Amino acid sequence: MFAVIKTGGKQYKVAPNDIIRIEKLEAEAGETVVFDNVLMVGAGKDVNIGEPLVEGASVAAEFVETKKQKTIIIFKKKRRQGYRRRNGHRQLLSTVKILEILTDGKKPSAKKPSAKKSSAKEAAPAKAAPKAKAAPKAKAAPKVDFIDDIKLISGVGPALEKKLHAAGVKSLKDIASFSKADIKRVDEELKFGGRIDREEWIEQAKELIAGKAPRAKIDQKAAKAADEKKDK
Repeated sequence: MFAVIKTGGKQYKVAPNDIIRIEKLEAEAGETVVFDNVLMVGAGKDVNIGEPLVEGASVAAEFVETKKQKTIIIFKKKRRQGYRRRNGHRQLLSTVKILEILTDGKKPSAKKPSAKKSSAKEAAPAKAAPKAKAAPKAKAAPKVDFIDDIKLISGVGPALEKKLHAAGVKSLKDIASFSKADIKRVDEELKFGGRIDREEWIEQAKELIAGKAPRAKIDQKAAKAADEKKDK
C-alpha cells in the first residue's frame, strides 16, 4: 500500500517503514505526526485519487530528528567589474519514519510501550561481588592548543582582520562569545548586512576552538582561471 502526501509545499510518495526527509516540523523525537493532506492512496491496481484530497485518509509517521544539511555555497561574480559575493546556506530538514496509511477516517494506533516490566528476580538486589583491584588509570593525552587566529574564519582576510581588531574583536574566543547585541554592533559598525549570522561565524569559531579543522575556503585562483577560460 502506498500514498502520496503533501507537506512543506512538496509531494512525497510513501509506504509503511519508509524514511523520508521533509521540510522542518516542530515535534520531539519519538512523537507521532499525522499528515492529513493525502492526494492519492493505492494498493496494487486499486488506486484512489483525491479531488484534490482523499476524504478520510491520513498517514501516521514517527518523528526522528531535525538536522542541518550540508552547506550549499552560492558564489556570484560579474565579469570585469570586480564583483564577487560568496554566501552559504544550510537547510533544516526533518526525518520521519512512515508507520501506517489510514483510510475511512481511522485514527493512528497507539504505540506499544517498549520497556519491559522487570521480574521479581531482577528486582531483588544481587549479591555483592568481591572487589577487584582497580586498574591503573591511563594518562590523559596532552591537550593540543588551538591557533587563535580570526583569519581561520571562512571569508576573513588580513584587511577584514584589521577592521575587526579596530572594532574590538581580536580573537576566536571573542567571536565565539558574541551576544545578539555584539553581533548587531559589529554588523552596523562594519556594514556587514547580517554576514555574521549568514556565514555562521560563531559556529565556526567554536569548531576551531574545539580543535576541528577550519572549513574549506574557495580557491579564488582556480575560479578566476575557470572564468577566463569561459571568456576565451
